[in-house]
Amino acid sequence: MQTIINSVKLFWLLLAVPGIAMLHGWWSDAIDTTDMLHPTGETSARLMIAALLIGPLAGLLGPRRWLLWLLARRRALGVAAFAYAAAHLAFYVIDMGSLAAVLGELPISSIWTGWLALTLMLPMALTSNQAAMKLLRTSWKRVQQLAYPSAVLTLLHWWWVHDGASAALFHFAPLVLAWLLLAARKFNKSQSIPQAGV
Repeated sequence: MQTIINSVKLFWLLLAVPGIAMLHGWWSDAIDTTDMLHPTGETSARLMIAALLIGPLAGLLGPRRWLLWLLARRRALGVAAFAYAAAHLAFYVIDMGSLAAVLGELPISSIWTGWLALTLMLPMALTSNQAAMKLLRTSWKRVQQLAYPSAVLTLLHWWWVHDGASAALFHFAPLVLAWLLLAARKFNKSQSIPQAGV
């Protein structure tokens, strides 16, 4: 049982299941191209939130076993988030029908935020491997910190595309809350440290 739980291949398969189901529906004409935009984008956002939530939860709750298990798979979640975002873009381009139509929408706030979020995700996805970690060394963490502005842009993209904040804020609220709680804890700790000479 432990071998199954810790199987990297099984974890990747689980991450791929929603995508396989979506592609099957699209390929069999059960789902049209326009209707592929929402599930691919939403799945990408959810995986991004899950990947970013692990760090603050570990800071708040300490080294719990299930959190350590998730920490070991955080990069996979991030890469999967990028893959679903890339699929989201592909179906958007197909749905638009021409390069001129795609470029025509580029100045719209709800569109360029999505393009920029994906652009920031690209270097993170490309460097989410051991070889890149060894090559980049301390710079690797700086590259991965692009996840934070990418998350903000994803939130704005979702918010503006659907012309309403409720669904986007509902999904991102746990992440924002975890960050705020962690920041408050760090602030309280810094305030409780006795100052020299006092």
